[in-house]
Amino acid sequence: MTERKGVVAGAKETLAGFRAFLLRGNVVELAVAVVIGAAFTNIVNSVVEGIINPLVGAFGTQDLDAYQSCLRGPCEVNDAGQIVNGIPIRWGSVLSASLTFVITAAVVYFLMIMPLTRYMARRAAKAPAEQPPETEVQLLAEIRDELVAQRRAREAAVAVGPQRSVERDRE
Repeated sequence: MTERKGVVAGAKETLAGFRAFLLRGNVVELAVAVVIGAAFTNIVNSVVEGIINPLVGAFGTQDLDAYQSCLRGPCEVNDAGQIVNGIPIRWGSVLSASLTFVITAAVVYFLMIMPLTRYMARRAAKAPAEQPPETEVQLLAEIRDELVAQRRAREAAVAVGPQRSVERDRE
């Protein structure tokens, strides 16, 4: 029975930790970024297929995946489309993936990162400057000054006190 309670308590702690992990701002931001990135991939693929590939096609084939070289002798393909002889190096697909990556990175940087960075800089410039937290040295100096002021006040009170009593004795 106690073993079962321990398992239930452990499961509750695990779920509580998982819930705290999910509710952190970073996880939510990451999830949003993944969703936007997935949607953005379609746009980039369309740009590559609709603009980049035709430009490359002006110099050769529009399908970058068709570009390849054969490592051992000429590559021979049978009727089923399988390579029978030779080792193909498909550098066209690597080029296509590289172009997709560069375009994606450029669009993300120029359309998302730069404007967001400028916005954050303007927002930070408009925000009032916060006072830096006091250091230990500053706090100790303030305590010292307060103690000195209290000592001077006591000394002034002691110096004034006897003079009054002397003046009373004269009267």
